[in-house]
Amino acid sequence: MEQPKYLIDTNAVIDYLGEKLPTSRMSFWGNVIDIIPNISVITKIKLLGFNAAGEHYQTLIDFVNDAVVLDLTSNVVTASIDIRKNQKTKLPDAIIAATGVVYGLKLITRNIADFKNIPGLDLINPWEL
Repeated sequence: MEQPKYLIDTNAVIDYLGEKLPTSRMSFWGNVIDIIPNISVITKIKLLGFNAAGEHYQTLIDFVNDAVVLDLTSNVVTASIDIRKNQKTKLPDAIIAATGVVYGLKLITRNIADFKNIPGLDLINPWEL
């Protein structure tokens, strides 16, 4: 049986790396990280554009370097346009959502409200596992 594949939203990466999640959720994260995390190019931009100091910034760089960064493809662009036309979604969130839909990935995010009405996008809140 194939393991589920995930797309990790920026807030979930920050919560994981900052060890802000309850211990009971960390085993789930271990499994997600073990199968190589997928992130959108938007998440990469947001993480590396974050004003973190020294070792915290290096942790972000290491995470991004270990992740599969899914770039903007024409399919992701088209799906982003469709999402923006049909939902009141900010552009970065539309691109992240479209990436999940196009690649068939479950989005791990604590911002369920931002994504809940997007057809074809499965959501996981890491705080509610």
